[in-house]
Amino acid sequence: MSYLPHIFLSLYLLLFTVLAIEPYDRATWYAENIPVWIAVGTLLLTYRRFRFSDTAYFLMWFFLCYHTIGGHWTFERVPFGTGDELLGMLGLDTLFPEGRNNFDRLGHFMVGVFAYPIVEFTWRRGLVSSRGVAFTFALFALGFWAALYEVIEMWYAVSEGGASGAAFLGSQGDVWDAQKDMLLDMLGAMLFGGLAWWRVEKG
Repeated sequence: MSYLPHIFLSLYLLLFTVLAIEPYDRATWYAENIPVWIAVGTLLLTYRRFRFSDTAYFLMWFFLCYHTIGGHWTFERVPFGTGDELLGMLGLDTLFPEGRNNFDRLGHFMVGVFAYPIVEFTWRRGLVSSRGVAFTFALFALGFWAALYEVIEMWYAVSEGGASGAAFLGSQGDVWDAQKDMLLDMLGAMLFGGLAWWRVEKG
């Protein structure tokens, strides 16, 4: 039995506890962390019924830690490396205005890690007829979530208003922010869904 999921959970709870102390904006911190709490809670409740691979747990853990860091400072104000070099290597540097904190851009690309567990779950449970169908389903699922999250961001920004609404929206003055975020969500899903297509065994 692998204890890596337990280690990942312990490390995440430690990080979460530290970053829950005096975040930049408490209202934004709540808004950013609610989806994380839902994801962690779902994984805990379903752990005995379905255990993902260590790879899937690692990818989800890494993203959830990344998102929790963004929630502490707000993604616009995270004070260290933004991942611009990596995004440039992907040939996407023209999407990112100079002087913008692209920590959230890389975060949207990393949303795609959830394509891996989706492919793993649907294929191992025999819910689809092939890995290709599992991959396609993961892309549709992530695409739906990407669009829905942008709507949620807009709704929160309009209803909350002020600095907290702007911080959660995180557009940083880019009128194409939502479209670029969804593009990165899907590119990440293609990469990590493709990795699962190659690696995941049925069973």
